[in-house]
Amino acid sequence: MMTLDQALTGISGILVTPYDQAGQIAPAKLAPILDRALGAGMHMPVVNGNTGEFYALTTDEACTMVREVAGLIAGRAPLLAGVGRALPDAIRLAKASAGAGATALMVHQPPDPFVAPRGVVDYLMALTDASGGLPMMVYLRNDTIGTKAIANLCAVPGVRGVKWATPNPQKLAEARAACDPSIVWVGGLAEVWAPTFYAVGARGFTSGLINIWPEHSVAIHAALEAGDYHRANALIEKMRVFEDIRAQEMNGTNVTGVKAALIAQGHDCGPTRAPSAWPLTAAQQAQLDGFMTDNELCPKEHA
Repeated sequence: MMTLDQALTGISGILVTPYDQAGQIAPAKLAPILDRALGAGMHMPVVNGNTGEFYALTTDEACTMVREVAGLIAGRAPLLAGVGRALPDAIRLAKASAGAGATALMVHQPPDPFVAPRGVVDYLMALTDASGGLPMMVYLRNDTIGTKAIANLCAVPGVRGVKWATPNPQKLAEARAACDPSIVWVGGLAEVWAPTFYAVGARGFTSGLINIWPEHSVAIHAALEAGDYHRANALIEKMRVFEDIRAQEMNGTNVTGVKAALIAQGHDCGPTRAPSAWPLTAAQQAQLDGFMTDNELCPKEHA
């Protein structure tokens, strides 16, 4: 199995959270999705990420998801486990993730309206203590905290990477220059933004596409690693409509698009939970149907 640093520079595949007909989590439904993604060459599965509807799950459900997904992976790849919310919940989830055998923690940026950057340092310190020292990836969705604050977060013992999820490559370059060169900076806005982030020193990227078309995501990664931006961008154009669907309604269809595509492939992982949008509108569904047909992503019986 590859090391954490190797996996961080690869594809961090953000898994959906499946539900059954009663609306309860059904992690076993991930088995064929995970098997295909790992078989295609995805480097690191991520449980309890935003494509996994982290903020729609209870802490009990999130703890169950990390345990069950770790069992499904069965040591075939490093597992990145999302943690966050109120500090007591985050601590509990960090302990559960460590107990499940997660390789590292992905720490969601606290969404509280009163967040002090130095308070986030304390938050990270508490989580590294709770997990027994598991390495951490800082998930940065708001870079307005400034370069100095980002550098302080990266200086916390145990922080090994940053998932950069803001469309500001120049700020990413500035943050990289201000931090220890051993920190791995991962493109956190999926395939579409990956070439831009690669150009300023990021490596690897997150992906929701791996749930439905992992082979394509792996091909994009291979092109970027080879420095073939022309091929990478051509491949990205083939899947751009999928990301455009996910970005609609203030990104409220982000997971909706993935789960609707999975249904079309015969993997019914249930709807998304409110406040996510469900289902797709007729126009959005028509866009998705065209994308799936054009790329032959549906089995014939579901086409």
